[in-house]
Amino acid sequence: MRLSFIVPAFNEEVMLGETLRTLTASARGTGVPFELIVVDDASTDATPEIARARGASVLRVDLHRISAVRNVGARAATGDLLVFVDADTLVPAETLQQMLGAVDGGAVGGGARVRLDHHGLPWWARALSMFLCWLVFRLRIAGGCFIYARREAFDAAGGFDERYFASEEIHLGRALKKIGRFAMLPAAVTSSGRKLRLFPGWQLLRQILRLASGGLAALRRREGLEFWYDGRREAADLRQSRDA
Repeated sequence: MRLSFIVPAFNEEVMLGETLRTLTASARGTGVPFELIVVDDASTDATPEIARARGASVLRVDLHRISAVRNVGARAATGDLLVFVDADTLVPAETLQQMLGAVDGGAVGGGARVRLDHHGLPWWARALSMFLCWLVFRLRIAGGCFIYARREAFDAAGGFDERYFASEEIHLGRALKKIGRFAMLPAAVTSSGRKLRLFPGWQLLRQILRLASGGLAALRRREGLEFWYDGRREAADLRQSRDA
């Protein structure tokens, strides 16, 4: 067994170093060989330099479509198990151990429980994030911040559907469930709550209503998906501990 960690990144100099440091420590704890692949989607900051300094190989692309960026990393990966991790997500060793146990037990892929760091979030955002994280786990939906698949199952599923600019992980999950057992891990990963800090409530509501009215067609164009593609990032001197 060899693990391939694939991390898509665009201007992630603030978050990426800690993500890769934690991922490396957790992966070493499993005793399983692994590789780190960062797919740099035309960053203009120090993202590629930080990735290399943390031991990752860097693939440079200019796609601005997360499904396609993830697929580039998958094509370059040499591992038997592909693990897609967002650049703002911390993966503990327990999660990887549970993942390996699930795969040894026959799972073709899956995801993990997700929690967001709540530092600086208003009460409504904390409540909303906890409810949504609970709901998607109950519905067995893997978040894009952490989703894994056996190489052969990923290929059989056709990889991430590049017709979509968002929700690509949901479509992959559905395809994997048709192939075999899809295992959701109770051990959580911690992802940044920055979107809820950077976007006011009215803008978030507008995004939800737009998607509700537009359906799948709205996810097949980048316009209107500012929540994912506007490129806003928190400055290093403003970011607090991601473990809060």
